[in-house]
Amino acid sequence: MQTLRSLLFTLWLYLSMPIFAVGLSPALLMAHGPAMGVIKAWARFVLFGLRWIAGVKVEFRGLEHRPTGPALIAPKHQGMLDVVAPFAVLDDPCFVLKKELMVLPFFGWFAWKTKMIPVDRSAGSTALKTMVKQARARLAEGRQILIFPEGTRAPVGAPADYKPGVAAIYRDLDVPCWPVATNSGVHWPAHGFMRHKGTVVFEFLPPIPAGLKRAEFMKRLEDSVETASAALLNPEPKA
Repeated sequence: MQTLRSLLFTLWLYLSMPIFAVGLSPALLMAHGPAMGVIKAWARFVLFGLRWIAGVKVEFRGLEHRPTGPALIAPKHQGMLDVVAPFAVLDDPCFVLKKELMVLPFFGWFAWKTKMIPVDRSAGSTALKTMVKQARARLAEGRQILIFPEGTRAPVGAPADYKPGVAAIYRDLDVPCWPVATNSGVHWPAHGFMRHKGTVVFEFLPPIPAGLKRAEFMKRLEDSVETASAALLNPEPKA
Protein backbone atom coordinates (compact mmCIF):
# COMPACT_ATOMS: atom_id res chain seq x y z
CA MET A 1 0.00 0.00 0.00
CA GLN A 2 2.78 2.45 0.86
CA THR A 3 4.45 1.73 -2.46
CA LEU A 4 1.28 2.79 -4.28
CA ARG A 5 0.97 5.91 -2.13
CA SER A 6 4.60 6.77 -2.85
CA LEU A 7 4.08 6.36 -6.59
CA LEU A 8 0.98 8.55 -6.51
CA PHE A 9 2.83 11.23 -4.59
CA THR A 10 5.74 11.11 -7.04
CA LEU A 11 3.23 11.70 -9.84
CA TRP A 12 1.72 14.58 -7.83
CA LEU A 13 5.17 16.10 -7.30
CA TYR A 14 6.40 15.97 -10.89
CA LEU A 15 3.11 17.06 -12.42
CA SER A 16 2.95 20.01 -10.02
CA MET A 17 6.14 21.53 -11.45
CA PRO A 18 4.90 22.21 -15.01
CA ILE A 19 1.39 23.04 -13.76
CA PHE A 20 2.69 25.80 -11.50
CA ALA A 21 5.57 26.92 -13.72
CA VAL A 22 3.55 27.11 -16.94
CA GLY A 23 0.18 28.01 -15.48
CA LEU A 24 1.66 30.82 -13.41
CA SER A 25 4.44 31.76 -15.82
CA PRO A 26 3.25 35.39 -16.09
CA ALA A 27 4.87 35.84 -12.66
CA LEU A 28 8.23 35.53 -14.43
CA LEU A 29 7.52 38.85 -16.13
CA MET A 30 6.61 40.56 -12.87
CA ALA A 31 8.61 41.72 -9.86
CA HIS A 32 10.38 39.42 -7.42
CA GLY A 33 7.40 39.12 -5.06
CA PRO A 34 4.94 37.36 -7.39
CA ALA A 35 7.59 34.87 -8.55
CA MET A 36 8.49 34.03 -4.95
CA GLY A 37 4.76 33.69 -4.26
CA VAL A 38 4.53 31.00 -6.93
CA ILE A 39 7.37 29.03 -5.32
CA LYS A 40 5.78 29.35 -1.88
CA ALA A 41 2.40 28.19 -3.20
CA TRP A 42 4.07 25.26 -4.94
CA ALA A 43 5.92 24.28 -1.75
CA ARG A 44 2.68 24.23 0.24
CA PHE A 45 1.05 22.20 -2.53
CA VAL A 46 3.85 19.63 -2.31
CA LEU A 47 3.62 19.44 1.49
CA PHE A 48 -0.15 19.00 1.26
CA GLY A 49 0.24 16.07 -1.13
CA LEU A 50 3.05 14.59 0.94
CA ARG A 51 0.78 14.44 3.98
CA TRP A 52 -2.50 13.35 2.45
CA ILE A 53 -1.17 11.05 -0.27
CA ALA A 54 2.04 9.59 1.18
CA GLY A 55 1.16 9.92 4.88
CA VAL A 56 4.21 12.06 5.71
CA LYS A 57 3.53 15.07 7.94
CA VAL A 58 5.99 17.98 8.08
CA GLU A 59 6.42 19.73 11.43
CA PHE A 60 8.41 22.89 12.09
CA ARG A 61 9.89 23.33 15.56
CA GLY A 62 11.89 26.08 17.21
CA LEU A 63 10.03 28.75 15.30
CA GLU A 64 10.89 31.17 18.08
CA HIS A 65 14.44 30.97 16.64
CA ARG A 66 13.33 31.40 13.03
CA PRO A 67 15.01 34.52 11.60
CA THR A 68 13.14 37.28 9.86
CA GLY A 69 14.85 39.78 7.59
CA PRO A 70 18.43 39.25 6.39
CA ALA A 71 20.00 36.07 7.78
CA LEU A 72 22.34 33.15 7.15
CA ILE A 73 20.77 29.72 7.65
CA ALA A 74 22.64 26.39 7.60
CA PRO A 75 20.29 23.38 7.42
CA LYS A 76 21.08 19.68 7.52
CA HIS A 77 20.60 18.18 4.04
CA GLN A 78 19.22 14.67 3.67
CA GLY A 79 16.95 14.94 0.63
CA MET A 80 14.87 17.04 -1.75
CA LEU A 81 12.35 17.95 0.93
CA ASP A 82 15.00 20.17 2.57
CA VAL A 83 14.84 22.43 -0.50
CA VAL A 84 11.03 22.55 -0.57
CA ALA A 85 10.02 22.97 3.07
CA PRO A 86 11.80 26.27 3.92
CA PHE A 87 9.63 28.14 1.42
CA ALA A 88 6.62 27.36 3.62
CA VAL A 89 7.97 29.18 6.70
CA LEU A 90 10.61 31.73 5.65
CA ASP A 91 9.89 35.22 4.35
CA ASP A 92 12.22 35.38 1.35
CA PRO A 93 14.59 32.41 1.17
CA CYS A 94 17.57 32.34 -1.21
CA PHE A 95 19.32 29.00 -1.71
CA VAL A 96 22.93 28.40 -2.61
CA LEU A 97 22.62 25.62 -5.21
CA LYS A 98 24.66 23.90 -7.88
CA LYS A 99 24.73 25.69 -11.23
CA GLU A 100 23.30 22.71 -13.12
CA LEU A 101 19.90 23.22 -11.47
CA MET A 102 19.53 26.67 -13.00
CA VAL A 103 19.10 25.24 -16.52
CA LEU A 104 16.35 22.77 -15.62
CA PRO A 105 12.92 23.45 -17.13
CA PHE A 106 10.38 24.93 -14.70
CA PHE A 107 12.62 24.82 -11.60
CA GLY A 108 15.41 26.78 -13.24
CA TRP A 109 13.07 29.47 -14.55
CA PHE A 110 11.94 30.49 -11.09
CA ALA A 111 15.36 29.92 -9.51
CA TRP A 112 16.76 32.43 -12.01
CA LYS A 113 13.91 34.91 -11.53
CA THR A 114 14.18 34.85 -7.73
CA LYS A 115 17.97 35.25 -7.82
CA MET A 116 19.05 32.00 -6.22
CA ILE A 117 22.84 31.68 -5.90
CA PRO A 118 24.33 29.19 -8.40
CA VAL A 119 27.71 27.61 -7.69
CA ASP A 120 29.99 26.14 -10.34
CA ARG A 121 31.71 23.41 -8.36
CA SER A 122 34.38 22.98 -11.01
CA ALA A 123 35.55 26.60 -10.69
CA GLY A 124 37.43 26.18 -7.39
CA SER A 125 38.29 29.39 -5.52
CA THR A 126 36.63 31.52 -8.19
CA ALA A 127 33.30 29.85 -7.43
CA LEU A 128 33.75 30.57 -3.72
CA LYS A 129 34.41 34.27 -4.36
CA THR A 130 31.42 34.56 -6.70
CA MET A 131 29.17 32.80 -4.20
CA VAL A 132 30.20 35.13 -1.37
CA LYS A 133 29.69 38.21 -3.56
CA GLN A 134 26.19 37.13 -4.53
CA ALA A 135 25.32 36.20 -0.95
CA ARG A 136 26.33 39.70 0.15
CA ALA A 137 24.05 41.22 -2.48
CA ARG A 138 21.08 39.02 -1.55
CA LEU A 139 21.57 39.76 2.15
CA ALA A 140 21.49 43.48 1.39
CA GLU A 141 18.05 42.87 -0.15
CA GLY A 142 16.84 41.54 3.19
CA ARG A 143 16.77 37.87 2.22
CA GLN A 144 17.52 34.69 4.16
CA ILE A 145 20.54 32.92 2.63
CA LEU A 146 20.36 29.12 2.95
CA ILE A 147 23.47 27.04 2.39
CA PHE A 148 23.76 23.33 3.13
CA PRO A 149 27.03 22.96 5.10
CA GLU A 150 27.69 19.53 3.60
CA GLY A 151 27.19 20.82 0.07
CA THR A 152 25.06 17.89 -1.05
CA ARG A 153 22.57 15.36 0.25
CA ALA A 154 23.92 12.86 2.75
CA PRO A 155 22.20 9.56 3.61
CA VAL A 156 20.82 9.23 7.11
CA GLY A 157 23.59 8.20 9.49
CA ALA A 158 26.45 9.09 7.12
CA PRO A 159 29.46 10.79 8.75
CA ALA A 160 29.25 14.58 8.61
CA ASP A 161 31.42 16.25 5.97
CA TYR A 162 31.12 20.02 6.30
CA LYS A 163 32.52 22.10 3.43
CA PRO A 164 34.23 25.53 3.62
CA GLY A 165 31.51 27.44 1.74
CA VAL A 166 29.39 28.13 4.80
CA ALA A 167 32.39 29.44 6.73
CA ALA A 168 33.33 31.78 3.86
CA ILE A 169 29.85 33.31 3.77
CA TYR A 170 29.68 33.53 7.57
CA ARG A 171 33.00 35.37 7.73
CA ASP A 172 32.26 37.75 4.87
CA LEU A 173 28.71 38.67 5.86
CA ASP A 174 29.60 39.00 9.56
CA VAL A 175 26.14 37.90 10.67
CA PRO A 176 24.85 35.20 13.05
CA CYS A 177 24.16 31.77 11.57
CA TRP A 178 20.99 29.84 12.28
CA PRO A 179 21.44 26.02 12.25
CA VAL A 180 18.52 23.79 11.27
CA ALA A 181 18.27 20.11 12.18
CA THR A 182 16.09 17.52 10.45
CA ASN A 183 15.22 13.84 10.10
CA SER A 184 13.83 14.28 6.57
CA GLY A 185 15.90 11.47 5.08
CA VAL A 186 14.05 8.89 7.15
CA HIS A 187 10.76 9.65 5.40
CA TRP A 188 11.96 11.12 2.08
CA PRO A 189 15.27 9.38 1.32
CA ALA A 190 17.89 10.97 -0.90
CA HIS A 191 17.36 8.29 -3.56
CA GLY A 192 14.40 6.27 -4.76
CA PHE A 193 10.70 7.05 -4.89
CA MET A 194 9.57 5.51 -1.59
CA ARG A 195 8.15 7.82 1.04
CA HIS A 196 7.85 6.37 4.54
CA LYS A 197 4.92 7.34 6.75
CA GLY A 198 5.62 9.43 9.83
CA THR A 199 6.62 12.95 10.79
CA VAL A 200 9.46 14.94 9.28
CA VAL A 201 10.76 17.58 11.67
CA PHE A 202 12.65 20.73 10.74
CA GLU A 203 13.99 22.32 13.91
CA PHE A 204 15.37 25.85 13.98
CA LEU A 205 18.12 26.07 16.57
CA PRO A 206 19.49 29.07 18.51
CA PRO A 207 21.76 31.20 16.30
CA ILE A 208 25.53 31.03 16.43
CA PRO A 209 26.79 34.60 17.03
CA ALA A 210 28.75 36.49 14.40
CA GLY A 211 32.48 37.04 14.60
CA LEU A 212 33.78 33.63 15.66
CA LYS A 213 37.02 32.24 14.31
CA ARG A 214 36.54 29.77 11.48
CA ALA A 215 37.48 26.64 13.44
CA GLU A 216 35.24 27.54 16.39
CA PHE A 217 32.35 28.44 14.11
CA MET A 218 32.57 25.19 12.15
CA LYS A 219 32.76 23.13 15.33
CA ARG A 220 29.78 24.86 16.90
CA LEU A 221 27.76 24.54 13.70
CA GLU A 222 28.50 20.86 13.23
CA ASP A 223 27.93 20.03 16.90
CA SER A 224 24.62 21.90 16.92
CA VAL A 225 23.21 20.48 13.69
CA GLU A 226 24.45 16.92 14.12
CA THR A 227 23.44 16.59 17.79
CA ALA A 228 19.93 17.93 17.18
CA SER A 229 19.48 15.86 14.01
CA ALA A 230 20.59 12.70 15.82
CA ALA A 231 18.04 13.43 18.53
CA LEU A 232 15.32 13.66 15.90
CA LEU A 233 16.39 10.30 14.49
CA ASN A 234 16.21 8.70 17.92
CA PRO A 235 13.48 10.52 19.88
CA GLU A 236 13.04 9.71 23.53
CA PRO A 237 9.95 7.57 24.17
CA LYS A 238 6.98 9.42 25.61
CA ALA A 239 6.20 8.72 29.25
